[in-house]
Amino acid sequence: MTIYLVRHGKDDDTFRGGWSNHGLLPIGIKQVYALAKEIAIANIHVDCIYSSDIQRAAETAEILSNCLGCPIEYVPKLREVDNGILAGMENNLADERYPGLYWSTLDYDECYPNGESPEMFYNRIKAAWLGLKNRRLKQTTKDALLVTHGGVIEAILCVENNVLFSNKTRHFSAPNAKLIPIEIS
Repeated sequence: MTIYLVRHGKDDDTFRGGWSNHGLLPIGIKQVYALAKEIAIANIHVDCIYSSDIQRAAETAEILSNCLGCPIEYVPKLREVDNGILAGMENNLADERYPGLYWSTLDYDECYPNGESPEMFYNRIKAAWLGLKNRRLKQTTKDALLVTHGGVIEAILCVENNVLFSNKTRHFSAPNAKLIPIEIS
């Protein structure tokens, strides 16, 4: 069985992401429709789409669901990092109010204001991913999609490849609206 990881389509990067609820840009919508076409041409059949419930991922999942004709199950635990009060804030305003505060500048156990730390984020994603994998293994042998975020995909790929997760270094690339297959056994 394969679970295909999909990062949402392109969103507006003039705002801080995390738990922001900004939707897809028109180019992001086009990317998702192109992905749906690619999945159909490759004859990939999935029985379910799992998705973060953050708007940009949910919008991506809804387009894919409509094109592929399969249901969506929202998994809030597979949201991007909870960046607290910075969620959805314009980048220039965030830089003015919180100079130097970025994901990569946090200590591993340091939380965003009213948010979570890299350690909390990784532990949440690892537990949710392993739970989803185990549930799939018990229920079916069919393939599925997981629509989520770049940071979530990074954490999952660290788990799957036994790589030490860090907010200081990116180990894997997760382009918008592209399939990243994970074989599950």
